[in-house]
Amino acid sequence: MRGFSRTLLTAVGLIALFSQVAEPFSVTDMAGRTVSFPKPPRRVVCLAPGALRLIVYLQAQDLVVGVEGIEKTRRFGRPYRMAHPELADLPLVGPGGPTSINAKPDLEPLLAVKPDVVFVTYMDKALADEVSRLAGIPVVVLSYGRFASFDEDILNSLRVAGKVLGREERAQELARFVEDLRKDLQRRSASVPESKRPRAYVGGIGYKGAYGLESTELHYIPFLWNRVLHVAASVKSRLGGHLFLDKEQLLTLNPDVVFIDGGGLQLVLEDAKKHLAFYKQIKAFQTGRVYLLYPFNAYATNVETALVDAVAVGKRLYPEQFADVDLGKVADRIYSTFVGRSVLSEMEHLYGPLGGIVSLGLD
Repeated sequence: MRGFSRTLLTAVGLIALFSQVAEPFSVTDMAGRTVSFPKPPRRVVCLAPGALRLIVYLQAQDLVVGVEGIEKTRRFGRPYRMAHPELADLPLVGPGGPTSINAKPDLEPLLAVKPDVVFVTYMDKALADEVSRLAGIPVVVLSYGRFASFDEDILNSLRVAGKVLGREERAQELARFVEDLRKDLQRRSASVPESKRPRAYVGGIGYKGAYGLESTELHYIPFLWNRVLHVAASVKSRLGGHLFLDKEQLLTLNPDVVFIDGGGLQLVLEDAKKHLAFYKQIKAFQTGRVYLLYPFNAYATNVETALVDAVAVGKRLYPEQFADVDLGKVADRIYSTFVGRSVLSEMEHLYGPLGGIVSLGLD
């Protein structure tokens, strides 16, 4: 009887074991490709702008086995790297940077870390198929949508990567967080009559590098969600929403309020020393209504910082509607939710107080 019981327990244990064996599955990536997996991958590599950020958002950074050179040497302005300095210690799998966009990676360092999957952004279908065939590894294409913008494709990419890594619930959690914040900002700003919404402009936004005041984004979430009147909205863009103005155009637009992205702040300060007369002609600089935001783009879009900036814009423009909002506490919560801990104090040390007045020394 004792032997029978032991046999029965063994059989039950085997059944339980086999029931936990993962079934093969497939996903449709952001390039429309069907990518199949025999089991959930446990070793991950991320290539091209923003791919690693999305994996950190999914709390799957422990699965990453190699990083690009840009992730080792440049982390400031990118909260996902600031919150996880340990990623710099991983083996090198390529240089990364803007030149990695839709480029065939060097397979030797990539294969050396033995990944089960490669996540890549900004790669077309044909090249992704070729890289997967040559490497013998599933390649999953993710997307940020319009380059250097905040697009719904970002959330869809999180869902795709979440399915691959078994983090579907986490992807949904982040999507709900974003939607809840959007609704809250739109609710608050809805009570502000259009006649009382200042004509605003945001400059210094990065686009494959740092730029000064003339660099702006038309599909700028901090403005759109707060129903802000973007003075450049009527200007046509050839870059899918990003826009480079010239100084004459800015003078014609003459915004009441200017926000400066921290990524381009230093360039703006340097330019102000050279072209003092230009800045003195813009109403926002005359009245001192020039405010600091944190880097919207840094190796693709910082989603969590876009949300932080959106709250800061609302707080600055509509103080009555945002009177109950503690900007620091909200920023802490957003950063902690997305990257695992708040990096607000570090961002403040690097760029200055969020939403603070920017003085260009024009007096």
